[in-house]
Amino acid sequence: MENSDSSNSQGRFEASVNIFVDPTQKAQIMDALSKVENIEDIYEVKGEFDIVSMVSASSIEEFRNVLHKKIMNIKGVQSTIVSVVLKAHKRPKSALSSIHMH
Repeated sequence: MENSDSSNSQGRFEASVNIFVDPTQKAQIMDALSKVENIEDIYEVKGEFDIVSMVSASSIEEFRNVLHKKIMNIKGVQSTIVSVVLKAHKRPKSALSSIHMH
């Protein structure tokens, strides 16, 4: 019988939320995103998206609330593209180094 837990080791739902923003509001958006508890990482990027964030939640319902009630309600956020994490094969070294530095 297959385990019904999510595929990551903490039993958390994780997703990459790629965000398109009004460029004149980028600084305020980054500040607002940094205050959202469920957002683990935020990256300002150059390319198709303006901001890439990693969101962690206890369930798909909690993630949906974070996306629609927090991220999408930030003034200047125009749209998002979500990619659900099925399984993490390698975690960023920065995540590991921050643990060892404290």
